[in-house]
Amino acid sequence: MCINKKIHIFAGEREMSDENGFSILEILIAVSIFAVGLLAVAALQITSFRGNRVGDELTKATMLAQMQVEALKGLDFNSANLAPGNYIDVNNPIDETGAAGGRFIRTWTIANNTTFSRLVTVTVGWTTMGAVGPGGGNRSVVMSTLTRGGGF
Repeated sequence: MCINKKIHIFAGEREMSDENGFSILEILIAVSIFAVGLLAVAALQITSFRGNRVGDELTKATMLAQMQVEALKGLDFNSANLAPGNYIDVNNPIDETGAAGGRFIRTWTIANNTTFSRLVTVTVGWTTMGAVGPGGGNRSVVMSTLTRGGGF
């Protein structure tokens, strides 16, 4: 015995059957597509976090190099601290403020350029967290400038 029901929708009619809703196969396909999308978003988040961390480290290292360049440029040209040679920061390893106890290593080289100027090259190196894989390993920032001393 089969009973057909009719529903009046606007001016048209259609029959209702017992096949309402979704089948289990349709639900599994929809869930699978949704899961693939969520995995893509999760991978994007991980890459974003790694990129932010590397950018933060690079910014800190650049600021440490800039701080040392400015300090050296402010010295008198005949100062013993501006004499040609290779130098290592006495606070190494340093933190992002230049104080002892961080993970950055700062070194600099001063060389005669002309009679009245010197080439200053500051290098700040560090090992990134999770040294395996992309974004990991040893990194460094190198900053060079010419100085005549006295802030020039």
